Amino acid sequence: MLIEMTRFRVRSGAEERAAEWMDFLRSNPNAFRETLEPEQMYVETIFSEVVEGVMYLYWYSVQGEGRRSIRDSQHWLDVRHLEFWRECIDRDFPPQGLTPQVHVVPERVESAMRPLL
Repeated sequence: MLIEMTRFRVRSGAEERAAEWMDFLRSNPNAFRETLEPEQMYVETIFSEVVEGVMYLYWYSVQGEGRRSIRDSQHWLDVRHLEFWRECIDRDFPPQGLTPQVHVVPERVESAMRPLL
């Protein structure tokens, strides 16, 4: 199991578009869920923060091994996600990976987080 939390900076001027994308994801939970199994994404959570006038998005995920990249997906939501990414994420700011220190879930939950065979 892979646990990640990564911070990405939103390009200046793209904050409203980033907020629209978050609204779109919240409004389309079923489509969002359809993308999770093929990517072995067990948990995906997006946080936002504004620091000194700069917007950041944080992706937290719990994923299985051997997962498929979003770039390999033909799902319409993933295609739109990549368009959002190119439009809004600041390529001049390297993603900031946070290091997990402790991760604990009940065994029954962890056991349930296994790929479908």
